[in-house]
Amino acid sequence: MYTLTRSVAPRDLLVQQATTLVPSIVIAELFYKFHSFTLECVAFLATWFVLDFVRAHVTSALTRPSVDA
Repeated sequence: MYTLTRSVAPRDLLVQQATTLVPSIVIAELFYKFHSFTLECVAFLATWFVLDFVRAHVTSALTRPSVDA
């Protein structure tokens, strides 16, 4: 985590991750009731990872230049 925050500018990190961090927190608060901090934390991090993965692939698909044949 420290390496991530040092290698990416704070503004860029906030812009990139805020769009997936907030929905991940909301999903975790509403749906994850495992009665175990560790399980809920792992589920939250997995949710954040999946949402960020989807966001990254959608963004790259939308910004990829089209190839005219």
